[in-house]
Amino acid sequence: MRSAVKNRVHAILAKHGIAREHADLFGKGGREFLATLQLRDAPRRRLDSLISLICDFDREIETTTTEIEQRAKADDRVDVLTQIRGVGRYTAMLIIAEIGDINRFPTARHLCSWAGLTPSVRSSDGKARLGHITRQGSPALRWALVEAAQKITTGSGPLREKFERIAKRRGRKIAKVAIAREILTLAYYGLRDGQIRCLARRSRASAKEKLAAAA
Repeated sequence: MRSAVKNRVHAILAKHGIAREHADLFGKGGREFLATLQLRDAPRRRLDSLISLICDFDREIETTTTEIEQRAKADDRVDVLTQIRGVGRYTAMLIIAEIGDINRFPTARHLCSWAGLTPSVRSSDGKARLGHITRQGSPALRWALVEAAQKITTGSGPLREKFERIAKRRGRKIAKVAIAREILTLAYYGLRDGQIRCLARRSRASAKEKLAAAA
């Protein structure tokens, strides 16, 4: 919503042929520039109203960010989930909030199905075919997991390797959904067990390799 309001400010400048004098139009210098622009009464009032709205959004975002950071620091589950590549503190908090009590899901597959990340099954002539994901459950959770999967594509490690294998066979879009499902599977074990054993093993192996190299 704040971005939409900022776009309206840019539109006012473009409509009146005003060139931007600051790289960050909404930083300190940019706001001083906007405050001193000479405009007719109507666009000036409109611009002042938009700037006021941006300030309100800034305050709300800052307050919410502080609250999220405080909650993240106090929640051990966040540290567990952020071991997964592509999952930051905000994504971890969203996963925790959307899933709720992990014990209501008997298996990781049940969780992935609830989140709408498992393929639909279509039967015809006695044959079962896998279709698109069901898209049931929380759209916010699916969005966060796909965003996390997108970050995997620029890194390295087992998830990146799996992404590349699937992308070669079925395309990058399907690969991202598959990795999102893999991330949610890892998150399930992390929330259930308080640790992600396969990542802990890799971490220990990496530490041993570093020690061996140093020796």
